[in-house]
Amino acid sequence: MLKFLFKTLKIIMLTLLSIVLILIVLVVLFVNFSPEFGGNQSKQKLAEFEKLDYFEDGKFSNLMPTNMDMDFSEAIKMLPEFFKNDPSRRPDFDLPITHRDSLELVTKDQPTRLVWFGHSTFLLQIDGKTILIDPMFGEVPAPNPLLGKKRYSKELPIEVEKLPQIDMIIMSHDHYDHLDYGSIQKLKDKTKAFYMPLGMGAHFEEWGVDSSKINELGWWDEIQADGLLLALTPARHFSGRGLNDRFATLWGSWVIRGESDNIYFSGDSGYGPHFKQIGEKYGPFNFAMMECGQYNERWTDIHMIPEETAQAAKDIKAKVFMPIHWAAFTLAMHSWRDPVERVLAKANEINQPIYVPEIGEFIELDKNLITTHKWWLEPSTSSKQMVSK
Repeated sequence: MLKFLFKTLKIIMLTLLSIVLILIVLVVLFVNFSPEFGGNQSKQKLAEFEKLDYFEDGKFSNLMPTNMDMDFSEAIKMLPEFFKNDPSRRPDFDLPITHRDSLELVTKDQPTRLVWFGHSTFLLQIDGKTILIDPMFGEVPAPNPLLGKKRYSKELPIEVEKLPQIDMIIMSHDHYDHLDYGSIQKLKDKTKAFYMPLGMGAHFEEWGVDSSKINELGWWDEIQADGLLLALTPARHFSGRGLNDRFATLWGSWVIRGESDNIYFSGDSGYGPHFKQIGEKYGPFNFAMMECGQYNERWTDIHMIPEETAQAAKDIKAKVFMPIHWAAFTLAMHSWRDPVERVLAKANEINQPIYVPEIGEFIELDKNLITTHKWWLEPSTSSKQMVSK
């Protein structure tokens, strides 16, 4: 009997060990061969980056001390909280989405306007140019659908395949909720030019984008792009798509200045003095898209809490700002409505104009942008939930 038990235990242990080894092999193969992870920097590029004040030992760094550490015990404690089945973290109804027709987007003679796809993805039309900002159209912000939670909305305002010719794509950094391999594959042949922080070009070249289309910028670099002024400005964040490439590419925010409109896109960022510096150098802005969502007290250095978002909008001298980085994915432990409710309250407190459009709605900068109803509540009651002035 004892011999039988030992034999059974041995078989169970060998089976478990085999499963673990198979999983390890699959992970190694996935990390090394999946195109999702992008490319690596050439020695020539690394040598160029070493000349920068914010690059050392193969890594980019923030301009101010930024805590990126979380000890193992704290990370373990956080796991149950992160995976907790909290119904408040996702909408329990279909979000209202305005669907756009491709013919609407080919008109050249209209004032500056934007279409929000949720989270941080925008289509911007300015001075006759059609631009995509952080085009993440995928269903899951992860290298594999099994590794992340799905987008809230089942549909997009317009499918990627129906988008018109794109004059340029502007990227803030290489995290999965901003840079999506599948989206780039669908967009690369209909896009004339790509603008991104230093180092990100390696991903795009790996994915088949012609190097002549790729433009990389460092912080405070400016470039004239088809009649527009683009400037990559600092952000307080980090980068990385794989297991060992954190800080391998730069991250940033963007100034987009046309003939009459001046626009700011924050990308992802913790709060810091860089917002005032950007406002002093490039402000005022008549419209700003400011990160507001996926925050936590454990990582406030790299993601603003909503009250800081409202203050940052004032720092950059925004005539009106829009909270972004919410309403599409759950990447933190707060309720999905928390970002917009808190930022509205703070913006009203400090008299900072704020606008919260529906997904897919035309955001027309020649109009008076005023949030009139809380669409993020049940659609049947949202029109009755007026926003206090």
